[in-house]
Amino acid sequence: MSFQSKLHQATQQNNSLLCVGLDSELSKLPDCTRSKDNPVLYFNKHIIDATADLVCCYKPNYAFYGALGAAGWETLRATIEHIPSHIPVLVDAKVGDIGNTAQQYAQMFFEGLGADGLTVTPYMGEDCVAPFLSYTENATFIVCLTSNKGADDFEKKALGTRPLYEEVIARVQQWTEHGNCGLVIGATQPDYFARVRALAPDMPLLIPGVGAQGGSAEEAVSNGQDKKGAGILINSSRGIIFASSGEDFAAAASTAARDLRDELNRHRSTQ
Repeated sequence: MSFQSKLHQATQQNNSLLCVGLDSELSKLPDCTRSKDNPVLYFNKHIIDATADLVCCYKPNYAFYGALGAAGWETLRATIEHIPSHIPVLVDAKVGDIGNTAQQYAQMFFEGLGADGLTVTPYMGEDCVAPFLSYTENATFIVCLTSNKGADDFEKKALGTRPLYEEVIARVQQWTEHGNCGLVIGATQPDYFARVRALAPDMPLLIPGVGAQGGSAEEAVSNGQDKKGAGILINSSRGIIFASSGEDFAAAASTAARDLRDELNRHRSTQ
């Protein structure tokens, strides 16, 4: 099943625009996980079991697993295998390199790891993005306008008659021949949501930054949703998975996910 099909099914089945980021930093895990053979995997499985009826997607950030070496790769693979098959998995790695290297990244994440989607930086051009797009059943989310302060350094700078982020959107519209592209726009950029959606009316938007980073759920939904009241994956990581540092961490994550899912739905124009 394609990323797009999984996303539609999970959005409908769980009535959800919520993407949970599995940024399971080892040093922040609850003490009750420390005695387990694989604390990160134990933690992830319990978070997934507690939230799988509330999300439209899971987004593990590769850095938190890659930092653990070979064991981290296997932990990420086992985490993805534990996620119900109808829920898409979007690995956040923001890779971007020359074509033959990009091909290896695509094979590594899509075939080797089993990810349904991947975040990719576009700044080396079309030939470096094309290897990812050749996997037509997978989704490639192109970094467009990020939530960090450094977005002002390049992404908002004028490139001819328009800012760089708008040029990225225009190029991605050309590249998405198979409808398998998405865009990444940070939740801390509310003034730009409507513009991004106007330029890419049918493209899915990954919106990180709601919650711990201070992004507004209302603004993200109101200005980012498509004409069907969907088309957005609003990511929250720390605010959900670390909602409690005690033995009730999974139950607390479920409560936090439900609260945010329901808040997002209150701002949808169509459900």
